[in-house]
Amino acid sequence: MGFGTGFDLSQAAEAAREAEEVGYDGLWSPETGHDPFLPLVVAAEHTSTLELGTGIAVAFARNPMNLAMLANDLQIFSRGRFLLGLGSQIKPHIEKRFSMPWSHPAPRMRELILAMRAIWACWNDGTKLEFRGDFYTHTLMTPFFSPGPNPYGPPAVFLAAVGPHMAEVAGEVADGVLVHGFTTERYLREVTLPAVQRGLDRAGKSRQAFQVSYPGFVVTGKDEAEMQEAARAVKSQIAFYGSTPAYRPVLDLHGWGDLQTELNRLSKQGEWAAMGDLVDDEVLEAFAVVGAPADIPRLVHERFGGAVDRFSFYAPYRSEPERWRPILAGLKEA
Repeated sequence: MGFGTGFDLSQAAEAAREAEEVGYDGLWSPETGHDPFLPLVVAAEHTSTLELGTGIAVAFARNPMNLAMLANDLQIFSRGRFLLGLGSQIKPHIEKRFSMPWSHPAPRMRELILAMRAIWACWNDGTKLEFRGDFYTHTLMTPFFSPGPNPYGPPAVFLAAVGPHMAEVAGEVADGVLVHGFTTERYLREVTLPAVQRGLDRAGKSRQAFQVSYPGFVVTGKDEAEMQEAARAVKSQIAFYGSTPAYRPVLDLHGWGDLQTELNRLSKQGEWAAMGDLVDDEVLEAFAVVGAPADIPRLVHERFGGAVDRFSFYAPYRSEPERWRPILAGLKEA
């Protein structure tokens, strides 16, 4: 079971200790308004068993060498508990926010991960660095710049994917896939997992050696007021993601493509509050597990059993750790 950390570095230690004490297995740090790596340094220092991952770091805002170095250092500092979660972001953000090149995201991501693995092999095994691709070239590594072998080995790489092309890349070259929160059970089973399997087959890899991590929306609360508050927050988050053209195929699969058109129109007008009102209960229940706290473990297993290896609570609303303690216990027992 996973948990998403907050953004305030001054609270990262407390949040990580609390997550470990409540019973979470892992903690994901997102890249939104803050760097995703820095909170995990603090979290690593103040925990002993919690796995620590970026969920996600924007891959195309960086290059294979600096990603390899960051991940290698965090793997050492966390004593082998680091998970490198990468995502592509979308073209406008890469070009206009990060001023970095955008081209052929799935092939570029495949090459970026392979380049990182070549760099780690150079450091850990003494392999000559001789990576030449269409997007990245790494052919220079002198002893002065090599950190040497990592006693914990290279970190696992998880790749975020919405479309089938990126999901295939995840299956082929990554250790796991980070399913986007804007994913329904139907889309997961009919689109994402078959694409992952095609990638695994191409690489000759076993599904048992690969992990599917899913940050699922959860709507729960101890009373009707808390349930309504949670539902409103989740509907707003679904609307935010649904306004993005790149995520339209998820809605199209359910016959809700027109909803994406309207959400996109409202987003361009800055009508963020009105967008959430367009997400009805049918859409909510397709994207979110909705129920009383005692029912959440059963509902999660009914929906995602046999499909997901890691499940994180995506709960974009105010909630205390005690709300999740019995749910965590129930999930682990199940």
